[in-house]
Amino acid sequence: MPRISDAKLRLMDAARTLIWENSYGSTSVDAICLNAGVRKGSFYHFFESKSTLAAEAIEADWQAKRARLDEMFSPQVPPLDRLRNYFDYIFDKQAAAHAKCGCVLGCPLLSLGCEVSTQDPLIRTKVQEILGRQLKYFETAIRDAHGEGSIAAPNPRSKARSLYALIQGALTQARILDDLEVIRDARLGVFDLLGIPAPPSVPLAGPIPSFPGAAFPDPSACLSGAVSTSGNLGNLASGYPQMAT
Repeated sequence: MPRISDAKLRLMDAARTLIWENSYGSTSVDAICLNAGVRKGSFYHFFESKSTLAAEAIEADWQAKRARLDEMFSPQVPPLDRLRNYFDYIFDKQAAAHAKCGCVLGCPLLSLGCEVSTQDPLIRTKVQEILGRQLKYFETAIRDAHGEGSIAAPNPRSKARSLYALIQGALTQARILDDLEVIRDARLGVFDLLGIPAPPSVPLAGPIPSFPGAAFPDPSACLSGAVSTSGNLGNLASGYPQMAT
């Protein structure tokens, strides 16, 4: 029986990692092939260009993450817990990436979109599609929270867009400043947007954990398996009604 090649998957994995850690412009096809252990001729067998590879890679990554998002934002989970879990998840993923790479990487979708959206319509459209799908999870959670009386959000889509913009801005600023505290402190803006009193400040329980030996997280808006970091955004829950960690 002929062996089934995983070359295409390795190329997509290599592209996501290299572009996230560096940039789209500085990541060459040669570097992607070298990292993936694939010959350059095979690259063009699977992809017409680096742009095509990047678009397919982020779409494949999204499809791989959907089950995790569906679980996190399940209707069986209280609406505000869905949001709290997501914020915790973001911080944990960024902390794990920071421990491995030595710098804050932010969201790969945002970094890629900001870099090439005015130059590459294919990538711009794909990034817009995926960000739109993510936004729907926020909108549903906020609509449900409003319905149960936890928050006042008569226009859940508008509230979701504002909340999502806050998260996007925090991730982008954290990458620029190379500072995880930007993401940690963004929870204060969450309280303001949701109209919930913020809890008293909780002193940090030491430096950002180093996660020795932690696996590098999937490059995707920080949305795959979480790494536990107690004492981070878990404190967010104390300011939400009907929420417990």
